[in-house]
Amino acid sequence: MTQNRRRTSPVEHGFPHLATVRTGITALHRRLSRDGIRTYAAGLVPADAAFTDADDLYLGAQRVASAIVRQLRLPDARMVVSFRPMTEAAAVELAAGPEYFIEVHDRFRTHRRDLAAALAHEVTHVLLHRLDLRLPGTEPDGTPADEILTDTAAAYLGVGWLLLDAYREDSLGHQKLGYLTPEEFGYVLAKRAALFGPGEDPSVRFTSPQAYEAYARGAAAARQDLQRPPLAAAGPAARRRYAKARRAGAAPGGEPYRFESGGAGLRVSFPCPVCEQRIQVPVRGRLQARCTLCGTVLDCET
Repeated sequence: MTQNRRRTSPVEHGFPHLATVRTGITALHRRLSRDGIRTYAAGLVPADAAFTDADDLYLGAQRVASAIVRQLRLPDARMVVSFRPMTEAAAVELAAGPEYFIEVHDRFRTHRRDLAAALAHEVTHVLLHRLDLRLPGTEPDGTPADEILTDTAAAYLGVGWLLLDAYREDSLGHQKLGYLTPEEFGYVLAKRAALFGPGEDPSVRFTSPQAYEAYARGAAAARQDLQRPPLAAAGPAARRRYAKARRAGAAPGGEPYRFESGGAGLRVSFPCPVCEQRIQVPVRGRLQARCTLCGTVLDCET
């Protein structure tokens, strides 16, 4: 996991990895199933992540790691945490288990506020390793797709709010843990909150003002997913573009929906706004569509 502290290394913003983030959300739903995803409905609470100067360094680190293990449903995984000088914020040795060794940057000996965030990313690596879930390739910026998946899974399964809360920028410098941009973390956290309800609104847990602002920008992008045609909640301008594309039988570039014609007539496919799996329905006006992956029922105007 990377860390940024120098003023000359600005934090990247925006949504450069959004396609891979969405692929990762779909992969989690497919691998864990609808019921499996629901077992993560309650996220890690701040008290379980707290680690202060009053705590014994190693016992405190083990306590926080164990809380993250429980949140990620890895009851038989034992984490051994050590500290040393290193380039990355943290790293984990992925072996057969049940014991895993996490090395953490020495600075977390004294800067304990963000130790839980560093551990959250590494323990999520263990979860994905055990699930045999990975994404091949790299992003255009060189980031391994697996690292994007790891941050996405951490945020979606209840521990990734720690990674966004570790994002800070001020006149003295800046810090960001993980590989997603702050806004991308906000996007995934908002997707999680939309799935599990107001009780999982992460904004009440943030101690960083910059994290709250990034979450708001990510949440705005997540809300836009609920307003993409052919969803009935789409706005007037989007509806007009959709109607024009429907008449032509072809969607313009950049639109998430696709038209297909066949013996049964014109059909449209589009990504589910919850799990991002593509759904295909007939073009015949107002209807309800159920996503076969996450079970969400969607009001559509096709």
